[in-house]
Amino acid sequence: MTPAGSTIEVDAVTVQLGGRIVLGGVSLRVEPGELVAVIGPNGAGKSTLLAALSGDVPLQAGSVRLGGLDVASSRPRDLARLRAVMPQDHTIAFPFPAADVVRMARAPWARTPHEDEDDDAVTAALAAAGVTHLADRPMPSLSGGERARVTFARALAQRTGTLLLDEPTASLDIGHQEDVLTESRRLADDGWTVVVVLHDLTLAAAYADRIALLADGQLVAVGEPDEVLTADRVSAVYAHPVVVVADPLTGAVLVVPDRRGRVRR
Repeated sequence: MTPAGSTIEVDAVTVQLGGRIVLGGVSLRVEPGELVAVIGPNGAGKSTLLAALSGDVPLQAGSVRLGGLDVASSRPRDLARLRAVMPQDHTIAFPFPAADVVRMARAPWARTPHEDEDDDAVTAALAAAGVTHLADRPMPSLSGGERARVTFARALAQRTGTLLLDEPTASLDIGHQEDVLTESRRLADDGWTVVVVLHDLTLAAAYADRIALLADGQLVAVGEPDEVLTADRVSAVYAHPVVVVADPLTGAVLVVPDRRGRVRR
């Protein structure tokens, strides 16, 4: 199966958690073939937005539609056939082998014609995530970065055409960060819909078609990286001065903290 991505439509979504509005009237549209990076400081609402897209958090107002399907009123199995989610937490308490954890992603396709693809989907996902050599290792024995890559493989094996990735690079070294985002970019170029929460603004600029910048539960800006990542805007939102320059090799935006007066000479 070569899955097609689904259009994501977020319309004036408000989410309240613990008596506090963590998303307020956010609207966003993501088309198949796009990789959209969601950025913002701690507490901006990034993970909550991803949870709203996946149907994992109730909405106080607004709506989320995935391929025309209303997420709030859809059955979990129907959603699982439309989108795969990579959460921040990669902990699995039981000593399942990594390959079995990846295979769990095939559950939505049980008793459907796509069930015949299970073995191929698992094998291909392990390879794409660079974790084939970990297939027989128990999950609790893996490092944090290795668990993250296996969790990424599980999302790929679901073969939904829509990926929702919550900080997939947080525990990875520089090489594996590039590998995960290169694969995500490749899938978007093949027509998948990819939304990824990132803290690294330079990574976001390098791989995303568009960037959605959140602050205090509000959508501050949406657009191409060089439109959103201006020095004034980033400095104001993150409450820290930055310098924005062009990568000398690719021309992509580089966001660098202004460390004048902080770094020992």
